[in-house]
Amino acid sequence: MLSGRMPGFARDSLGAAVFAARPVSELLAEAGVATPTYIYDLDGIRSGARELLATLPAPHAVAYAVKANSAASIVRTLASEGTGADVVSGAELELALLCGVPSDRIVMSGVGKSDHEIELAIVAGIRGIQVESVEEIARVSARARALNRRARVALRVNPNVLIDSHAHIATGHDAAKFGIPLADLDAAWQRIDAEPDTLVGVGISSHVGSNMGTTEAYAASGEVLCDVARARLAHGKTLEYVNFGGGFGIDGGTGSVAAPREFAQVARELLTRHGLEQLSLGVEPGRSMVGPYGLLVASVIQPKVGRGRRWIMIDAGMNDLIRPALYGALHRIEPLERPPSEGAWRVVGPVCESSDDFGEHPLGDRPPEQVAIRDTGAYGFVMASEYNGRGLPNEVFVEGGRVVKVSRSSGSKGWLERRLQA
Repeated sequence: MLSGRMPGFARDSLGAAVFAARPVSELLAEAGVATPTYIYDLDGIRSGARELLATLPAPHAVAYAVKANSAASIVRTLASEGTGADVVSGAELELALLCGVPSDRIVMSGVGKSDHEIELAIVAGIRGIQVESVEEIARVSARARALNRRARVALRVNPNVLIDSHAHIATGHDAAKFGIPLADLDAAWQRIDAEPDTLVGVGISSHVGSNMGTTEAYAASGEVLCDVARARLAHGKTLEYVNFGGGFGIDGGTGSVAAPREFAQVARELLTRHGLEQLSLGVEPGRSMVGPYGLLVASVIQPKVGRGRRWIMIDAGMNDLIRPALYGALHRIEPLERPPSEGAWRVVGPVCESSDDFGEHPLGDRPPEQVAIRDTGAYGFVMASEYNGRGLPNEVFVEGGRVVKVSRSSGSKGWLERRLQA
């Protein structure tokens, strides 16, 4: 492990929470921030990236899904290790380039890319614009013609594979808005082949959903992609890559989730079995690269006891971490100064919504002063809002055992000023 440090969350000999090999209370004090605050372990993120890159060395490509956590410190850390980027907007594309991700390691997905975003991708010369409908191909061709450029396009295939997950994060079935249905692939290739001056078909991709704990659905989608690739090559056409997508889950305490390298190995074995070793393999992990290496720290405002119920109100709400309200996501919540123990409390936030509820957690007989919400490095701050006039949470970045960057909350005052100007 990097620098001999244990990445992510742990406990010291007295039971106090440790993160990135430092007591969490020390990190908050060093950063000079109050709660709610996200803390990220850059060494842990770097270590995880190295393990996955070792499984998929060049010319294969690991494209980090920037939407999982777009903090520049994280994108730069991953770029320095050799990862590419999977982006879904023009702003994410510009961020990736500014953080040092080479353009030939960037892919762009998204069902509704604007003309401006398409132009940015064409001019940057990225690895592939992953088109998600037959209609989008004509739009990409028109923008390339206007720029007097040739656009590198890949088909994002909808393999009609349904994963065992929340409906909001299952993206590969036939009712999802994502990807080109199998029945429309011939029409899509014909559109590309009809525009040789503006389009070059370089690859195929897929993404069946998020937070997969096993590799079965990933392999099923991969089988479809390999069949599509073989059919394309059989027609005398060329391809550069097959992108199997991401969606690798993380261990939220069960200990039964397949590791990212296992998904990558499944993809490599599929390419070999289908005789496609000459193609570059791509994967697009997001949550698995950053989720376990983020922690949201919150303070307890007060308990509320009565009618046979016990609540604890904390100062982090659904505006800071929306995943439980949006997806029914479960995050372990533990006392900061002592280990979890028998005695369940329902943890809720201060937002004026019934869905601002993080579920029941073993916090002990007496309320703690602060709590740690674990595995919040992905889809945490990036989905935060200022609902109810609440400021955005702080962010603290730790590397080499010390705080290397602090991004402070905008605060409710900043919110008020902006709303008065609206």
